[in-house]
Amino acid sequence: MPLYNNNTVNIYNSLSGKKEIFKPINEGYIGMYVCGPTVYSNVHLGNVRTFMSFDLIYRYLIHLDYKVRYVRNITDVGHIVDDVDDGEDKIAKKARLEQLEPMEIVQRYTVDFHEILHQFNLLPPNIEPTATGHIIEQIEIVKKIIDRGIGYESNGSVYFDVVKFNETNHYGQLSGRNIEDMLANTRDTDGQSDKRNPQDFALWKKAEPEHIMRWPSPWSDGFPGWHLECTAMSTKYLGEKFDLHGGGMDLKFPHHECEIAQNEACTGHAPVNYWMHANMLTLNGKKMSKSTGNNILPKEIITGESEFLSKAFSPSVARFFMLQAHYRSVLDFSDDAIVAAEKGHIRLMEALSKLNQIEASDNSSIDVKSWKDQCYQAMNDDFNSPILIAHLFEGVRFINILLDKTATLNIDDLADFTKTINSFVFDILGLQAETNDSASHEKLEGVIQMLIGMRNDARTNKNWKLSDDIRDQLLLLGIHLKDGKEATEFSIS
Repeated sequence: MPLYNNNTVNIYNSLSGKKEIFKPINEGYIGMYVCGPTVYSNVHLGNVRTFMSFDLIYRYLIHLDYKVRYVRNITDVGHIVDDVDDGEDKIAKKARLEQLEPMEIVQRYTVDFHEILHQFNLLPPNIEPTATGHIIEQIEIVKKIIDRGIGYESNGSVYFDVVKFNETNHYGQLSGRNIEDMLANTRDTDGQSDKRNPQDFALWKKAEPEHIMRWPSPWSDGFPGWHLECTAMSTKYLGEKFDLHGGGMDLKFPHHECEIAQNEACTGHAPVNYWMHANMLTLNGKKMSKSTGNNILPKEIITGESEFLSKAFSPSVARFFMLQAHYRSVLDFSDDAIVAAEKGHIRLMEALSKLNQIEASDNSSIDVKSWKDQCYQAMNDDFNSPILIAHLFEGVRFINILLDKTATLNIDDLADFTKTINSFVFDILGLQAETNDSASHEKLEGVIQMLIGMRNDARTNKNWKLSDDIRDQLLLLGIHLKDGKEATEFSIS
C-alpha cells in the first residue's frame, strides 16, 4: 500500500490564502512545475533557497510513493531588465558587456546553475525544458489568445488585453490586486504607446535591429514575452490542468498572475490547483543586493571566501541551515546563524553514525510509533521542516539514552526507528554526512595550526633551532610554511 494512503498532506495555497487538503488530479500521480532561473549570471543564494524548498517538497512526495513529474524550466531567451516590456534583454546585455554570443552566456550560467544545485544535493527535475526550445509552442499560444479576442497586434508586437480579459475573468486573483486600482496608479512610461492599457503585457515583442535573439513569427521577427514561456512549457508537459506550480514570492506578480491569465484565455479554466511560493532570504537583516555589496554567492559559503563569513561551510550545513526555517517564512543568513547550524548538523550526524552501536532488547521503553507519527505530521502540515528537525533531535536524544542503556528498543522497533530517522535526514531533508576525508582534513589543519603556534612561541623566545626544526619537519611531510607580516600561512603539496 502506498504511503500517501496513510498521510493527508495539507498545502498552503497562495491562490486561496489558506491551507488546503492536497488532492491530486489523478490519484497517485502529481504534475509539478517550478519556475527556473534566467541564466545571465551566477545563481544567487536566494534562488538556491527557493529551489531547495521545492526539492524538499519533491523529495517528500516521492517518499509518500507518488509518481511525480517535476518540470523546471531554463529561461535562455532572457527577458527585459526590471521585468518590464521595454528595455534591454538581460542575456543580450550580458553578452554585449562581455563581447560573447548570447548562447555562450546561457551555457556558462546554466552549467554554473547545475553545478551549484548538485553541490547542495538537489535532485534534478524530470524535465528541464528551455524557452528557446519552445518558440513554436509559444507562438501557437499567442495565436489562440488573439483568436479569442484577448490579444492584439500593435506595430509588430502582440499584447495581452488585461481590461478585456477582466470583463469575464479576474486579473489579480493570485496577488489580490484590483485592476481598477492598478490602472489608476500606473503612470505612462516610454515605450507603452503601443498598448491599449498600461497594464497590458507583451506576448510577443518585435525585435529592434540591434536585438540579437530573434525568431520569425506571423507578426514580426522578435521574441516571446517573459510570462509566455512558462505557460507553454508547463501545459506541454503537464497538461492544461495540473497539480502544483511553485516559485519565489517575487514571481507572484506579475509573472504568475500573467500565467494564470494566459492559460484562462486559452482554455477557459484555471491551469493549476495549488500555487506555492517560497519566501526570500536576507543577509544580516537586510535585502541581498549586488549594488550595495550586501550579497553572498552559494560557492562563497563552500570556499569561505566572503567578508560575511568566518570560515567555510559544507553544502550540507548550508542546506541544514536553510531547512531550519519554513519555506514560507523570511530567513536571515548570517555567520552566527550558520555557525549555530553547523553545530546542530554535527550533533545530528554524530548521533546517526552511532546507530549501529545500539543493541536490541526484549522490549521497548520508547514509543517509536508516536515519534514517527509526529515526524510525518510535521511534513504533512505544509512541509514544516523546522518542526520535523525538532522531532529529529528528539530522535538524537533517543539514540543517546539507548547508547547509555537507560532506554531500550526491541528488534522491530529499533529497525523501524533506524529506517525512519535515516529516511527523514537523508532522503527527505537531503542532508549528507561529512566524509572522513573532510573530518581528517579539519583535524590535520588543527594540528598544523598548533605547530605554527609553537613555532611562533619559539621565535618569540629566540629559540631559532626549534623554530627551524618545526618548519623543516613539516616541509618533509609536504607542508610548506610562509611567514607573512600578519601571520604564517601554510600549503600542502
